[in-house]
Amino acid sequence: MSKGPISQFIEKNYLHFNAAALVDAAKGYEEHLLDNGKMMITLAGAMSTAELGKSLAEMIRQDKVHIISCTGANLEEDIMNLVAHNSYKRVPNYRDLSPQEEWDLLENHYNRVTDTCIPEEEAFRRLQSHLFDIWNNADKNNERYFPHEFMYQMINSGVLKQYYEIDPKDSWMVAAAEKNLPIVVPGWEDSTMGNIFASYCIKGEFKPTTMKSGIEYMMWLADWYTNNSQGKGIGFFQIGGGIAGDFPICVVPMLYQDMEMHDVPFWSYFCQISDSTTSYGSYSGAVPNEKITWGKLDIHTPKFIIESDATIVAPLIFAYLLDY
Repeated sequence: MSKGPISQFIEKNYLHFNAAALVDAAKGYEEHLLDNGKMMITLAGAMSTAELGKSLAEMIRQDKVHIISCTGANLEEDIMNLVAHNSYKRVPNYRDLSPQEEWDLLENHYNRVTDTCIPEEEAFRRLQSHLFDIWNNADKNNERYFPHEFMYQMINSGVLKQYYEIDPKDSWMVAAAEKNLPIVVPGWEDSTMGNIFASYCIKGEFKPTTMKSGIEYMMWLADWYTNNSQGKGIGFFQIGGGIAGDFPICVVPMLYQDMEMHDVPFWSYFCQISDSTTSYGSYSGAVPNEKITWGKLDIHTPKFIIESDATIVAPLIFAYLLDY
């Protein structure tokens, strides 16, 4: 398929520095898929609240992403935007807010993420009421699921359709649920729904073991990686830093060094979009070559780093891959 106007604009104008790195990374991603490779995308930051689903959902539908690693916030906030979009509050002048204005947002049950405020009642409590029923059913039947599996159950049940306030085609979680896309959510407890689930456990209403753990996510990922890394292998497209990226990339050295599986291939493509410039001791600011020393990337793994705002860069790369 020929490239569309957005892709043509990118190729004509993005010729140097971070712009050129964007083009190189997009072409490397495309070549990886053409060689029958698979790709993991990792989501840190607040990419769901930034409505990355508008482009990521179509990437999922067109099989250009095969597994996702994300924070608990990104897992839930895409669904929150789906069911409460009209009640979100945008604050363009967020840099100028005083402590009193921030307090006023709290008093009015708005939780600010940069320039966007998530409404507590319409977003958090709406999901809580339906997740409680799903969690409770599993707990009473001594069934155990991963955090994303509970979210899939809620989406696929249709119970949320009454609340939809955006086109569900713009929700990456809806697209993922429809495909039963593999997801790992390290550190899920560090999320609003994770906090809420913990509160029910503290009150004795649920067993903590009803929710499968991060260790079980790593065990599952080890099996998935082993079964899917043949041929061209699996690429790693990292948005931001932190646990969403560091957790899954470590599966390779774990398999090689700790499981002593010496035929495990390295990640076969690597790209990171980050606005954290190279710095001392920072995971997000580490250059890709550092990952060679940890047994994550090979000397010959194609490596790209784009030091820019992921809310600008990721949709452009996805547009290129979708031939827009």
